[in-house]
Amino acid sequence: MAMRRLKKIHARVAIIFVFFCAPSFALGDEQVIVDASAPHHSFPHYWEQMFGSGRAILTLRDSYRRDLRLVKGATDLKFVRFHAILHDEVGVYDEDKHGKAVYNFSYVDQIYDGLLENGVRPFVELSFMPRKLASREAVHSFKYHPIVAPPRDYAKWDALIAAFAAHVIERYGIDEVAQWYFEVWNEPNLDFWAGTPAQATYFTLYDHTARALKQVDARLRVGGPSTAQAAWVGALIRHAAEMQVPLDFVSTHVYANDTAKDVFATREVIPRTEMVCRAAKKVRDEVTSSRRPDLPIIWSEYNATYFNDPKITDALFMGPWLADTVRRCDGLADMMSYWTFSDVFEEQGVVRRPFYGGFGLIAAGGIPKPAFNAFKMLHQLGDERLDVDSDHVLATRRKDGSLVIALWNYVPPGQNALPITIVLGLPHAARAARVVRLDADHGDAGGAYARMGSPQYPTRSQLDELIKASVLTAPEDLAIMNDRVSVTLPPNGLATLEVPMAGHRAGANGGG
Repeated sequence: MAMRRLKKIHARVAIIFVFFCAPSFALGDEQVIVDASAPHHSFPHYWEQMFGSGRAILTLRDSYRRDLRLVKGATDLKFVRFHAILHDEVGVYDEDKHGKAVYNFSYVDQIYDGLLENGVRPFVELSFMPRKLASREAVHSFKYHPIVAPPRDYAKWDALIAAFAAHVIERYGIDEVAQWYFEVWNEPNLDFWAGTPAQATYFTLYDHTARALKQVDARLRVGGPSTAQAAWVGALIRHAAEMQVPLDFVSTHVYANDTAKDVFATREVIPRTEMVCRAAKKVRDEVTSSRRPDLPIIWSEYNATYFNDPKITDALFMGPWLADTVRRCDGLADMMSYWTFSDVFEEQGVVRRPFYGGFGLIAAGGIPKPAFNAFKMLHQLGDERLDVDSDHVLATRRKDGSLVIALWNYVPPGQNALPITIVLGLPHAARAARVVRLDADHGDAGGAYARMGSPQYPTRSQLDELIKASVLTAPEDLAIMNDRVSVTLPPNGLATLEVPMAGHRAGANGGG
């Protein structure tokens, strides 16, 4: 809020002062002081270890795997989550004329082989219901028509889950599969689950699934409730404790445009910058006050919106929003899975054009969006976080002693704003400063797409041009004067600044 007030006073440029290892004093409209020698805390890269993706069968596409490799190369991607591994199109479950179960794991093997060959493990969402096992024809509206009914025979469901687990262990070994996660279903508090009453019938599904998995091998990790809007976490923990049901982690979802009514049962208006991390704090508080306070917390879906909105998911807006979300959610979760890494995605139908507002980091045609570049830049952050009293700065330190600082100029969608200049006061040992930028002139393929007329079917040469426009430019050297360096950011600009220290050899920053 201080920045917005300051912008009303100054006609063109707002200036924020951030001082490292400096004494406390007030300067300008906002006082921001950092002492780099003060206590710090560990800063694991929780935001880039897992990503969501289009449903299971799409993983067999070459375009999917090319996008996966691109994201793996730019981030610390370790897990991928997707829906519908048990969908009929994967062919896992059938029954013969006598009603006896027939299993086929051929496509499952190809799906998981493809992930593992690219250095990524599956976060196994066990969904949806095979048609011949469903209690009724409850079909979701997604393009691929998943069946969301409970099983008609829980003994057959248990046997399917056990056979599935036994098969992946036989193929990949328990030492590998024990490092996976098995999540029971997807968003059972919404229309992805047709059991009634929803929570009680989902808990029945969870109990059967968790016990079936653990009977195969106790080392398998199982959890849920995989709900939308941060729901049911405390209830599942209580249920699991009372019924002595295995529960190795909790998972849930939130989107920045979810409402306070749905997430907190209040009437307040929560800004897009705050919703995700306020929900994360709510869930963390539920877990820490529960009978299982040490349970890992995994946000297996989050994004700035659950709509296809090009002004958000395809836009430069995502850079500041992501950086600010990383700052705010620090310490509130063990993993957060951005939904999704690629626009190889068909929930609303076949993709008709690049930059339609898809959730992915990479647009159709293999074009990295600003969100991809934001993750690539934030990947460069160190593994220790330094306290900074600013809503626009995230300061970290690498093991080699160098500082890596993210800076941004967040502007809500549909609003106009001015550039800001952030002045960093650096330790005397700072010997250089190199900045990588993401803005309308650096790494914005969406802007390039608009300038070429937004073709529905870009030609090969146009695709090459767009991919070229998406590339971050090489780091730019900035002058340090009197232990200070200035970075000017346009609206919705993001920058990462690498500052090597005297006597240390800094790693490479994220340009190029």
